[in-house]
This record gives sequence, C-alpha cells and structure tokens, in this order.
Amino acid sequence: MKWIASVPAKYFKTTFASKKASNKRQRGGQKSSSNVFSMFEQSQIQEFKEAFGCIDQDRDGVIKKQDLKETYAQLGKLNVKEEELDEMLNEGKGPINFTVFLTLFGEKLSGTDPEDTILAAFKLFDPNGTGFVNKDEFRRLLMNQADKFTAEEVDQAFALAPIDPTGNIDYKSLCYIITHGDEKEES
Repeated sequence: MKWIASVPAKYFKTTFASKKASNKRQRGGQKSSSNVFSMFEQSQIQEFKEAFGCIDQDRDGVIKKQDLKETYAQLGKLNVKEEELDEMLNEGKGPINFTVFLTLFGEKLSGTDPEDTILAAFKLFDPNGTGFVNKDEFRRLLMNQADKFTAEEVDQAFALAPIDPTGNIDYKSLCYIITHGDEKEES
C-alpha cells in the first residue's frame, strides 16, 4: 500500500497494529468500515490526524494530487511519477478525507499478524534461541529473499528495531513494538 510508505515514520511507529484491531481479530470479528474509529485508540487517531494534516497541504480537508506532490517535495522526493500519485489517490475510491485516510490504514493494519506468529518467523533465523538476529545478515535476507525489500524499506524497518551495540536485533522487543506500538514515543 503506497499510503503507508508516504507517511513519515514518526507518525507510523505506534500504529503498526492497534490493540483493538488485534483483539477484534482474535475474537473473529469482521472489520467494519462504518466505524473505523473504533479500530484505533485515541492516541493513534491523533497521530493519524497529524499525518493527515502534514499531507493535506492546502488544509481543505481532502488529499489531492497537488497535496501529495508538495508532501513528497518536502521529503526531498521531487520526481514522483503522475501514475504513482494517481494510484495512491485511487486507493481511496473517491475523495480522500480523514475518514477515508483512516480507513485505508485500518484495512492495512488489520492484516498485521499476531505477536506469536511474528515471533515464530524470527525464531527461524535464531537456531540457538538467543532472542537476537544479526542485523547485517537479516538485512541481506530481507533484500534477497521472497518479497525483496529495498535498502530504504530495510532502513525504515530498522529505525524501529532495538539494535544492540554489537549489531544484533532484539527481535522479541521488535515484535512487541510491531504489535503494540513503541511505548517510549507514546509517553
């Protein structure tokens, strides 16, 4: 989803997975776009409002192509293809106001795996059960296996990761951050 990549990481750190969305999935509930606000905690909604405000450059309550161009320009990306902008806008299937914006993220975030599933995946790269994976080796795997990450995507993911001075990722803590948010930033 292009929207998540366009929002500065600062606004996305605590929204990888909402506790409410996770609880809803565990109960087998269906997501409801009619009340997307119930999928998020109030602090998360506030962060999305801030992100929406950063993208809605002309402050008219709707994100348009010019808003996206200006946002990308502020982030230093000046040569964004028109097709890419159109693709992003078409995800909203109409004007992208705050509710539609929140719904786009809700749809993406409701697909976040539960913590135990993410932990099990990391354990495949930790045969000794240390709770850590080497950052450089993990970077190599992410960029060369399955859904290959770009260097920028890996850097973005590592920005959230607790990495010790020897270059090892504490994947248990990272899984918690992915599924519950970064408490340090929420405080």
